Amino acid sequence: MERFTISLDENLATEFDKLIHERGYQNRSEAVRDMLRGQLSTLHTTKYRSPFCVANLSYIYNHHERDLAERLTVIQHQHHDLVVASTHVHLDHDNCLEALMLRGATQAVQELSDTLAAERGVRHGQLNLIPVEKDAVHRHTHSHPKI
Repeated sequence: MERFTISLDENLATEFDKLIHERGYQNRSEAVRDMLRGQLSTLHTTKYRSPFCVANLSYIYNHHERDLAERLTVIQHQHHDLVVASTHVHLDHDNCLEALMLRGATQAVQELSDTLAAERGVRHGQLNLIPVEKDAVHRHTHSHPKI
């Protein structure tokens, strides 16, 4: 068995301990292992279910975080073939919500989502991915999902 250490702020640790209690876990390690298994299972199912998808990625970030808004924009521009639209909402003085509408290869969409969610300062990243068939009828370069 491998061990690793994570740091949690006090509020997150308190909320995590409540979740552990509510779900009946014996300890934090058991809860983390279960969550990891769930995420890996979801990733495997999503990644191999359909080669093409449409998706919505939503995340919250602190816009005071050094260069974070610019880094997020650069990443989106680097993946302009996947980003169909984005919405930016000012939640309060510090926090912003962004929602990206994505379309493309499932693996590429998942990788973009992972990249954005992993940026330091991004919180609550959530990907809602919908597998679809790619419509091969059109001859132009973009694709249309078949739902």
